[in-house]
Amino acid sequence: MDRRTLHWLYWFSVMLAIALVAYQIYLNFFEKDFTAEHTIQIEKIESTLKDRESYRFAVLGNINNSVGIFERKIIPLLNKEKYDFVVSAGNAVSNGGEDKYRAIYRTLSRLNMPYLLAFGPQEESRIGGFRFYDHFGPYHFSFKAGNSRFIFLDSTGTTDFGWQRRWLNKELNSTQEPNSFVFSAHPFYPVDKAGLFGLTDEYLLADDEERTRIAALIEQFGVDAVFSTNLPQFDRQTHNGTHYIITGGAGGLIIDNDRSHHHFVSVDVEGDQITIEQRQLNIAQPPFWRTLESFWFFVHSLFYVGYLNFILLVTIVVAIAIWLRNRIFTEQDYYPNFDMDPDALKNARLRIAMFTNNYLPFIGGVPISIERLRQGLLQQRHKVLVVAPAYPTANKTKHGILRVRTLIPFGKGKSFRLANIFSPALYKQVLRFKPNIIHVHHPFWLGSVGLFIGRRLNIPVIYTYHTRLEHYAHYVPLPSALFRNLASHAIVRRFANRCDGVIVPTESAEEYLRTIGVKRRVLVQPTGIDLQKFDAVAEDRINLLRQEHAPNGERILISISRLGREKNIDFLLDAIALLKESKLPPFKLLILGDGPERNRIQGKINQLGLRSSISLLGSVPPERVPEYCRAGDLFLFASRSETQGMVILEAMASGMPVVAVRSSGIDDIVENGVNGFKTPPSKQQWCERIKQILDNEPLHKQLSENAKLTASNYSIKCFSEHVHQFYAQILTAARQLEK
Repeated sequence: MDRRTLHWLYWFSVMLAIALVAYQIYLNFFEKDFTAEHTIQIEKIESTLKDRESYRFAVLGNINNSVGIFERKIIPLLNKEKYDFVVSAGNAVSNGGEDKYRAIYRTLSRLNMPYLLAFGPQEESRIGGFRFYDHFGPYHFSFKAGNSRFIFLDSTGTTDFGWQRRWLNKELNSTQEPNSFVFSAHPFYPVDKAGLFGLTDEYLLADDEERTRIAALIEQFGVDAVFSTNLPQFDRQTHNGTHYIITGGAGGLIIDNDRSHHHFVSVDVEGDQITIEQRQLNIAQPPFWRTLESFWFFVHSLFYVGYLNFILLVTIVVAIAIWLRNRIFTEQDYYPNFDMDPDALKNARLRIAMFTNNYLPFIGGVPISIERLRQGLLQQRHKVLVVAPAYPTANKTKHGILRVRTLIPFGKGKSFRLANIFSPALYKQVLRFKPNIIHVHHPFWLGSVGLFIGRRLNIPVIYTYHTRLEHYAHYVPLPSALFRNLASHAIVRRFANRCDGVIVPTESAEEYLRTIGVKRRVLVQPTGIDLQKFDAVAEDRINLLRQEHAPNGERILISISRLGREKNIDFLLDAIALLKESKLPPFKLLILGDGPERNRIQGKINQLGLRSSISLLGSVPPERVPEYCRAGDLFLFASRSETQGMVILEAMASGMPVVAVRSSGIDDIVENGVNGFKTPPSKQQWCERIKQILDNEPLHKQLSENAKLTASNYSIKCFSEHVHQFYAQILTAARQLEK
């Protein structure tokens, strides 16, 4: 069987399982095939016994939806011997599920005589009480037929026992018939339970006091017989002239000995003479055949009684079998396809459609990374279309940028724009562009649109993992722990595995993806930086910035970060306050970036008395960032939410050593004692490293030179070339599969 057929068979099994569950819900809450069945059956019994003083009926207990015993053995016998009617003393169903009620109704319809059911614990289980009431009638009732009174009690306690006792007293007090019978699923008197699975006294009716009061009432009025079940045995006792019969062998589990065996009770009425006898079923078999038949009856009952459960079970087994076949018997090749020519598309000019939820003029790591990749690909003469939200200050006519109208702007200054993914123009223009590969930069919204279009066009989709979503839980309208610990990772895993390839900026990011279960091909490729911009900064611009922000020769510290909770700015401020208390020469920290926490952060700066030491410069245009970096002596970074510290590479390109808190995106770039230092989230250690660099000029110089060497390996040209090679590999693999 080919893989495509198995795929469809698997999903057919899943959909069938869903349909069966839905049908179960439908049966429970919507379908009503039979109602108030006892009304019909009582009328039949009254008609059958009209003006008769002689008749016979059968009493059974613990049918438990039995097919092998009750339906196959007992019903044919009852029909053959022509009983006038049949009574279940309780536990006719194996539980109160809707399918079990429908199954017992189908089974009882095979009887050639009327029937009645007492309300027992199995009928009441699994909220079966309302089903019993709907399908058969009240839990306790009484009626006259022939020369007898028949009384049914609710022994489960669903109806208050005090109320039932008063009702029973009234019924018995007004009874004129010479014979009377009571049916109660729970027995009134204890029996010898030795060998019966160690049962407790929970099989008895109510508590001792209430049970004694009801039994006394029954015996006071001379009830002829009380029939009960709830135990897998036959037992007969007489108390004050009333016979108490326990019958529990109509199909449920029995031990198969002298006391516990399959049977029913036959009751003959001749005027006021009543004969009660046990009818034991002779179904003794050799153990092997009994086991074989029990297994067959189990399977048959599962199909006949609970056919929905049976089909559901079969469906699950089929799905598991297919999964096992794919895992065990289908050969897996975990190595690259060496028959595929990796250079087949090396010089091909590609048409790449990129989808992003934020883009320039919005300032952030993701928009800058996308723009650098776009520029690098254009220099290689590829065609690039960026699909991004529209911003009021954006150039809407810029070639190669498709601006999608905004549905909802939100955030401080409405800087975040939720693009209208329902716009037909969006899809028309992307289709008109005719991409042969799609690159998405977020696992939701416009990223999902890119994946959707890629699947419709049958072209590969590449996903760049830019953002650690778990650190953005405070922006999501879900319980923080739920999103941080579960939802964020599930979103990334599911989306990445639906794409054809994934790009990550660092090895630690790749390790994270593998840990959460991403199985797609991964390219580790940091975002490139424009090295020439840092070398081309004029000295007069550097001196001007130094004069503006450090007129008294203070050391300039730089930090570039969006002012959001996820960027760990509070750690930075507290550490600077600690640093200021030391004997470090005067310094000035310039923080470049803006965000929703700016007012709160400025308030904390004022509160800590750092206004003269820290300046929030707000959002700085990307083209001016090299100037500030060249003017700085040391770069500080506290964020732990990065997949790649792109600003760290920019700082290194300008010759600044780095002191950062160790985290993903940092660990792969910063080397202790080589181009800077990375510390645990300890303010004391962080400050000590800053002091170590600023107090030791030879060390600062060595770290500065090494930082430049590190940054030189991350040019935009190398970045875009490696991404293009990855595109080519994914495209070649996709075309190979189509053959």
